[in-house]
Formats: sequence, C-alpha cells, structure tokens
Amino acid sequence: MMKAINRWLTGLYLGVTGFAQDLKNDERGLSGVVVAVLLILVAVLAIAMLWGLLSDQITAWWETITGKANGIS
Repeated sequence: MMKAINRWLTGLYLGVTGFAQDLKNDERGLSGVVVAVLLILVAVLAIAMLWGLLSDQITAWWETITGKANGIS
C-alpha cells in the first residue's frame, strides 16, 4: 500500500514539476489575438491623441470651408 502511495506521489510531483518546467521554457510568444487587440488599442489611442492636438485646427478649417460655401450660394 505504501509503495503505491509513494509511486502516486512521485508521479504527481514529477508531473507538476515537468509542467512548470515546460511552462517556463515555452518560447512561443504572444498569441495572434493578443497582438491584434494591442494593435487596435494603439491605433485608437493614436487617433485620440491626434484628434486632441488638431481639433482646434480642424474646427478653424471647417468654419473657413462652410463660410466660403455660404458666401458662394
């Protein structure tokens, strides 16, 4: 009985340590889903930053365009 328990515990120990070692040595990198989500996040943040920096200039251009359009018609 003790021999069976000893074998079971030894197998369990080796299985867990082998899994931990494999996980530590895994070099596959990030998955495609994670990379896609990060790229979308970076793009949205870049657009938000540009919009914040250029919003006053875009408003001035829009008023110039609509002012000239009102003057033509």
